Amino acid sequence: MTTVTGVDTRGGRHCETTTLGVLLRHQGLDLSEPMLFGLGSGLSFVYWDGRNLDFPFLGGRVKPFELTRNLAATLGLDLLVRETTSPRKAWDDVAGAVDAGRPVGLQLDSYHLDYFGTKVHFGGHVVALYGYDDHRAHLVDTDQQGGAVSTSLTGLARARAARGPMTARHRSFTLTVPDDPPALHERVVPAVTACAEAFLHPPISNLGHRGVAKAGTLVRGWLRRTDDPRRDLPRVALLMEKGGTGGALFRNLYRDFLAECTDLVDSRHLRTGHALYAEAAPLWTEAAALIRQAGESGDAQFLARAGAVLDELARIEREAMQALYRLGDGAPDRRAPR
Repeated sequence: MTTVTGVDTRGGRHCETTTLGVLLRHQGLDLSEPMLFGLGSGLSFVYWDGRNLDFPFLGGRVKPFELTRNLAATLGLDLLVRETTSPRKAWDDVAGAVDAGRPVGLQLDSYHLDYFGTKVHFGGHVVALYGYDDHRAHLVDTDQQGGAVSTSLTGLARARAARGPMTARHRSFTLTVPDDPPALHERVVPAVTACAEAFLHPPISNLGHRGVAKAGTLVRGWLRRTDDPRRDLPRVALLMEKGGTGGALFRNLYRDFLAECTDLVDSRHLRTGHALYAEAAPLWTEAAALIRQAGESGDAQFLARAGAVLDELARIEREAMQALYRLGDGAPDRRAPR
């Protein structure tokens, strides 16, 4: 068996930040999961109801791998990405990194991984690989999936070769921390304002605060949108709270990121944004619970209440992001890291 030594196999709440944590801790850069999520400008919102979907999808983060690219740019990390259509070369890329003593990140379809109990196709799943033998690969996934886990090499190959929404061509990647990385308090403002800019000025009405408002309108009619409300609505609620989101559709992670930032940057705009996301996070959990209750009972009153909560969330998050965007207007008193 070939294994990278010194790998911290702690699982996190979200797959991409879990993998980023593994890769960076191995090089001595230990950041909390909320900090990784926030510095990667990971928060977003999308209401999606495409022709290929059985039921609308609510998403709370940026597209898969965009967080990784954002984090690398924010912290000046050397991000080396490899993609190929050849399964043999794809494995050689990964094995070469592990043989050289480096854990490697993989984007794949979680459906094919042995240890996944819920068999649903998701091509944007990300894991860290740190060892292998003749039959199995040793991975780090979220705490929900078991943290340090293993899967068959054949299953891993199928997961990496999968095609469909959000998949990549056998994508693998490594990160290298610079000898003199930028101080966190210097990178908070650009990461926060970039996230706020995207949320406040989405290109289409399905995204950002406009998407939340749209969801507030459309969720009220969801019982007419499904043939099986007891299946579809609780599934949406489950993904909002348990689907690798850290709870509250990633708002818990972003709230905790902003709380850490208030120790790094002294700004009333930042404190306002944090206070508003502390207000928003439990409302997302409430909305998920109402959607679940609507599916279980078939009673549209729960969707009307969920819509009202989403209307309020659109307002709260718009105000939060407006405050956070103002971080870039001046020069707040940046505190040195403790």
